[in-house]
Amino acid sequence: MKSQLRIGTRAHDFGKFPPAELASRISSKGFVAVQLALNKAIEGLDLQPGDLNPGLAFHVGDAFRRHGVQIAVLGCYINPLHPDGNTRHKLLGWFKEHLRFARDFGCGLVALETGTPDPDYLPHPDTHTEASFQESVASIAELVAEAEKFGVIVGVEGVTTHAVSTPAKMRRLIDSIASPNVQVVFDPVNLISYENYRDQQRVVEESLQLFGDRIAVAHAKDFAVGERTITTVPPGKGLFDYAPLLKHLATRKPGISILCEETGPDWAEGAINHLNRALGA
Repeated sequence: MKSQLRIGTRAHDFGKFPPAELASRISSKGFVAVQLALNKAIEGLDLQPGDLNPGLAFHVGDAFRRHGVQIAVLGCYINPLHPDGNTRHKLLGWFKEHLRFARDFGCGLVALETGTPDPDYLPHPDTHTEASFQESVASIAELVAEAEKFGVIVGVEGVTTHAVSTPAKMRRLIDSIASPNVQVVFDPVNLISYENYRDQQRVVEESLQLFGDRIAVAHAKDFAVGERTITTVPPGKGLFDYAPLLKHLATRKPGISILCEETGPDWAEGAINHLNRALGA
């Protein structure tokens, strides 16, 4: 089924392969875009700071282009709130390296989340304090200043268990940094918790009202409810209603890349069909 949406996936959900083979596998399932985390997805790579270069970026990007797959996002999900200052500095440097070479991949956006004060990026009791929010803003502002030099975008993803955990906090981050080079990777399910899942459409409507103009890419996954817990599942296998969001994006963000998560080859067709049905295609 040909999709009327630009639907893609996380490349590493298909496994780890050489670039051309990975792009071929992804394209064969009907996806036209990816979020690419290099070390997770490309066979033979164990990149360390200082390893990225234009030749490698062109080689990887060209393989995806030849199969009609856009590298919509370079994933570099560092923890911008790492409690050790030296480690945080190195992590920010690694992200900046992705920004400098993003265009060589044929990509203009590098994404991250907003972090927790835990060294292993786990939930932490201080995550939602004002101090943590301000530290996260400071780290991301540093990255955005680097992005401005290279004409690329820092894509920020909110998560209920991270420093930017609500639509209102995302708006505050955008206003605090005040640069067009910070945009949003909008994953609505990331803002759903056990406490608010019954109000999912309010969360979506508030997000679109507060930062809909800054959404550069959308993520698509679903959620199931357990005993006071939320579990993420592939799109179409849970309780999230994508119809209002997709209809909004189709009108206000035509051609936007919608990247599935939790979606490997076996459920690719199911995810694409589910999202198209939600749009009414």
